[in-house]
Amino acid sequence: MTMEYPIRINKYLALKNYATRKGADDLITKGFVYINGRKAVLGDQVYRDEDVTVSDKIPKKNYVYYAYNKAVGISTNPDVKTKDILQVAKFKEVVFPIGRLDKDSHGLILMTNDGRVTDRLLSPKYVHEKEYVVKVEPNFSDKFIELMGDGVHFDKFISKKCKVWRSTSKSKDTFNIVLTEGKKRQIRRMCEALHHKVVNLKRIRVMNIELGNLNENEYKEIKGEELNTLLESLQLK
Repeated sequence: MTMEYPIRINKYLALKNYATRKGADDLITKGFVYINGRKAVLGDQVYRDEDVTVSDKIPKKNYVYYAYNKAVGISTNPDVKTKDILQVAKFKEVVFPIGRLDKDSHGLILMTNDGRVTDRLLSPKYVHEKEYVVKVEPNFSDKFIELMGDGVHFDKFISKKCKVWRSTSKSKDTFNIVLTEGKKRQIRRMCEALHHKVVNLKRIRVMNIELGNLNENEYKEIKGEELNTLLESLQLK
């Protein structure tokens, strides 16, 4: 991404992949960041020809990344009536979910302690695919598939064009859809606008990370080439 100068120091560090803006503020507060040899302070502006350095004495954070199969009834945004994803999945590290998957839906959620991934994966500036398998009632027609893919008007919003196809050549109630945006309960609202009700919604892929044969409430570590591809796609490597 091209930087426009002057730029706030925390935004500069975030774009350089040192940390999230919040994490950058923490580095600045702890005295690890320098502008032209002086310690930076919160709110500093960086100009094009200035020299920004980050101390090599910062303790290296051990980032972890997991693919988790969330069950129906588990929330990524818990309230008093709903089980929290972190209460169900016993991770060894302190991690958090990337994005949301409402409690009535199930499937793939990425879990990590790397806030940079949150910024890149959820920002509307970046285009990242998420794939779902959706069962609806009543049965749908070819026209329904066409309309879903061309963009649906709901609640003063028109969805972006997307890829939609029958899950099998003869399927009349189940389709796959790939979104590059993430409005709240978007697929359900798109279907409702076309007079269909979602009865089952499962996310099976986020970018190159696939749910595969993970059982519900199980998780696997994302590592090796799979992790490299993910981080490269997010411009974090």
